[in-house]
Amino acid sequence: RQSLSGAVYVFRYHDDGGWQQEAYLRASNVEAGDQFGDAIALASDGQTLAVGADGEDSAATGINGTQTDNSVADSGAVYVFRRDDNGNWSQDAYLKASNTGEDDAFGASLALSSDGARLAVGAYGEASSASGIGGDQSDDSAANTGAIYVFDRGADDWSQHSYLKASNAEQLDLFGQSVALSGDGNTLAAGAFREASAATGVNGDQSDNTAVTSGAVYVYLRDVGGTWSQSAYIKASNTQSGDNFGRSLALDQSGQTLAVGANQEDGAAPGVGGDQTDNSALSSGAVYLFRLTGTAWQQQAYLKAAQPGAGDSFGFNVSLSSDGDTLAVGANGEASAASGIEGDQGDDSAAGSGAAYLFRYAAGAWSQSRYLKAPNAEADDNFGYRLSLSTDAGTLAVAASAEASTATGVGGDQADNSASDSGAVYLY
Repeated sequence: RQSLSGAVYVFRYHDDGGWQQEAYLRASNVEAGDQFGDAIALASDGQTLAVGADGEDSAATGINGTQTDNSVADSGAVYVFRRDDNGNWSQDAYLKASNTGEDDAFGASLALSSDGARLAVGAYGEASSASGIGGDQSDDSAANTGAIYVFDRGADDWSQHSYLKASNAEQLDLFGQSVALSGDGNTLAAGAFREASAATGVNGDQSDNTAVTSGAVYVYLRDVGGTWSQSAYIKASNTQSGDNFGRSLALDQSGQTLAVGANQEDGAAPGVGGDQTDNSALSSGAVYLFRLTGTAWQQQAYLKAAQPGAGDSFGFNVSLSSDGDTLAVGANGEASAASGIEGDQGDDSAAGSGAAYLFRYAAGAWSQSRYLKAPNAEADDNFGYRLSLSTDAGTLAVAASAEASTATGVGGDQADNSASDSGAVYLY
């Protein structure tokens, strides 16, 4: 039995028949524990799919190397699949880091440009002590600093283009645990939710490590010659230890709007722009919106759930529409017993059932527009663990990783909970 080997299922919407499963994808080197599917990224046209397997063990480096030498445990790999004009999927590439190392977790986070030709891969366990762009990859003296690898697809094959590290790379920061690419592929954001500086705002002091696991986000720009450079170092406006700022990230098409989730933030203020100093709702979570004006990033909004609750983990996942004016937020620890859309948020009797929230930007301000629950919401279902908003904000997919029904396919019976932690996805 290939326990935890992983799989990916591709569904497509047909006007005459609704949603139908189109493909069942496995790695070319299926093995137990590889966790194929732990991260996925789909190009806007639906023709290119990247799949991360951060537990894959091969010692290969680069593109399409030998997959059979499993001597580097949990080094990680990424598999790229392409869809042809007849709807058939095939594996296009097998990607490894240029400096494959044990426990690097290469493929733990992924982001594709809209056209599927640029791929950013996070490896939060990578251990080199390098900092900045294109540094020395060979000194593995800083465990779990993390790295980002950027790959480009040419006319015939993929190639690694860049190796990115934080400007203040330090052990245990987990840089690359989250990654986002703008639609045009020229802006990249990387989260390091264990970063420890006490700075606030944009481009503050990176050297004061008195706010353990407060978290940080790094923004990189690619110039017309193809060279990446770090353009911003971003912290929350209310930096505090343990907030996990950068746990999740999203960029819009243009790379001018950035959403950052801090799922362990403790603020008790509800809604948009509330008081950030009341930390009485432990791990309720928050999301911060930043806009690029000219060449400078500025925080635009501080978002909380309408009814923040301790342990809600609001901001565990975020997703932006292409125009940057619609934001989806997952709160997989949310506890209300409501089901469906706009239910009662006040009954916290279903711990860990989870919720998703939609926010809209209009007339110069953000506001919450929807509160979503699963139609079969139950305690510990983990609804909101993953979510993805379509580019036009017309469709939202929300995963509940611990949902327990035995249904198969589309629209099955949700009531039989005899398949513990089988999981489900809900489309809105």
